[in-house]
Amino acid sequence: MFIALAAASALFYGLGDFSGGYAAGKSKVLSVLVVSQACGLATALLAVAVTQPAPPGFVDLVWGLLGGVAGAFGIVTLYRGIAKGVVAIVSPTAALVSAALPIAVGLALGDEPGSLAFVGMALCVPAVVLLSLGSGGGASGRGGTTASLIHGLVAGLGFGLFYVAMSRPGVGSGFWPLVAARVASIAAALAVMLARREPLVVNRGGRLAAIFAGVLDMAANILFVLVSSAGLLSIVAVIVSLYPAPTVLMARLVFKERIGPVRILGLLLTLAGLALISLG
Repeated sequence: MFIALAAASALFYGLGDFSGGYAAGKSKVLSVLVVSQACGLATALLAVAVTQPAPPGFVDLVWGLLGGVAGAFGIVTLYRGIAKGVVAIVSPTAALVSAALPIAVGLALGDEPGSLAFVGMALCVPAVVLLSLGSGGGASGRGGTTASLIHGLVAGLGFGLFYVAMSRPGVGSGFWPLVAARVASIAAALAVMLARREPLVVNRGGRLAAIFAGVLDMAANILFVLVSSAGLLSIVAVIVSLYPAPTVLMARLVFKERIGPVRILGLLLTLAGLALISLG
């Protein structure tokens, strides 16, 4: 069951990232971040109201705050990369880096996946890489490979730290750490905007996308918290890192980015890896 939830988390992450990047192409990225994160905060509070968990411990909230700052850093970088660069490079690169850190932490903490799961994980790594390769960039005027790669690497670092932080609170804390994470990310973004004297404005063309980004991203976070407490962090991290697949497909539909044979192979390896992980 947790495999299906992890896959759903990857789907929501991918769609949410594309929505945020699309909105960032219409407005200032920090304004998009504040609006999307505010919508995510409302979603997290709704989840808390429905589940009614016990009051969180101090350490759990600290993990949430740390994860929120790291996640905000990753989201800003990813949104900029998607808005200005080649999505089929930015998103898979971020996924590969963001998977490496929690996989290492999970194995260090004693995760013991089965042999088929290891094979599936091994397939998913080149799948992410292949999604970033292939001929063809994107629509005219979009950024180059080097800038897209840098955005992906930096974003992946922020996401990897977020995943580790969100997997540390106890099960009894419920979704309170996600509330703390969103409060931290909103506060950090507003502080930067205040220092820059940047107005909080999201243009009409990106408002709906910013709202979708926040809701979808939080839905993915909620699923991640559930599956990371029920399954192995190393496996969950690999499955969630497959979120570039829907992002790349959306970029094909909206930005007209080409998906060559190499990237198609990456998508097929993604499906094969998921199947083996579910059997392992």
